[in-house]
Amino acid sequence: MKLDKIMSCLPHFCRGIVVKGFGRGSKQLGIPTANFSESVVDNLPKDLPTGIYYGWAQVNTGEVHKMVLSVGWNPFYKNEKKSMETHIIHAFDGDFYGSLLSLIMVGYIRGEENFTSLDALIVAINNDIATAKTELDHKDQSKYKNHLFFTEHENSSETISDLKSVQVNLNNNTANSNL
Repeated sequence: MKLDKIMSCLPHFCRGIVVKGFGRGSKQLGIPTANFSESVVDNLPKDLPTGIYYGWAQVNTGEVHKMVLSVGWNPFYKNEKKSMETHIIHAFDGDFYGSLLSLIMVGYIRGEENFTSLDALIVAINNDIATAKTELDHKDQSKYKNHLFFTEHENSSETISDLKSVQVNLNNNTANSNL
């Protein structure tokens, strides 16, 4: 898929409750991930291809951190359902199932691919993390760290239970006006 078509879907904003995933991120890969429910995944833009993305993430009303995100079928594991698995580039003290995860996808790293071994998958993920760290340091990407999207829900009267399957879609014009 052409990069300009992918980039026309970005930035993409979404918010939802962290649910239990397949249990592979921390256990098999040593790379913990936060997973969205199927309802959030189902509300992704139809033109957004599967692959690896980077951007910014916030748990509840905490700090905003860099993140890398896999959107797709995870062919190495032969998933039957499309998923969104977010690795927040920060060391947390514990898990945060049931917490509100807000994220802004701002860039694309690569398409989804299969791997010949678990070690090859881990190397690719670590390369994706390194790419995300570098790309997010650029001014055109780092500006999203302070986007109103991360603070607007802090002043809301909504509770986490009100947001069980919230999907926030903002078009580029709205997104850019809030910077």
